[in-house]
Amino acid sequence: MKEIVLTKVAGGVLAPIDPQAAEYIAKLKTGAAVRATVKQQRNPRFHRKFFALLNLAFDAWEPAENTYKGQAVGKNFDQFRNDIVCLAGFYEMATNLRGEVRVTAKSISFASMDQAEFDDLYNAVVNVVLKHVLTTYSREKLDEVMDQLTGFF
Repeated sequence: MKEIVLTKVAGGVLAPIDPQAAEYIAKLKTGAAVRATVKQQRNPRFHRKFFALLNLAFDAWEPAENTYKGQAVGKNFDQFRNDIVCLAGFYEMATNLRGEVRVTAKSISFASMDQAEFDDLYNAVVNVVLKHVLTTYSREKLDEVMDQLTGFF
């Protein structure tokens, strides 16, 4: 069983939204029947806007220089994303093997989060970014920059 994402295009036809879906469909023999369960996806453009926001903030973020066991510690986008999402209040807690509590960001995959929750996440992340990274920006200025970056008008 394979899950792929499709989008409706002109003429009412469903078409693959990404290279993985296109590859899967290309491997099907002409006339092959497939069973599908249809679930409307989150807005993929808004998902890209979210990552554009994270990239903008990550590029602007200047952490203090730090070392660990004599090695310089640098910026890491995945850690940054995890921290921002957690600070926004979208996290899960678990205990590791040493008995320590670890906080990790909730999954933002299309399958794990519907559009309403993703909208809440986006707004909460904007607030975190404005408070901790882009401290000279207003919400209006950040929205304007995001619209320019992503083509949303």
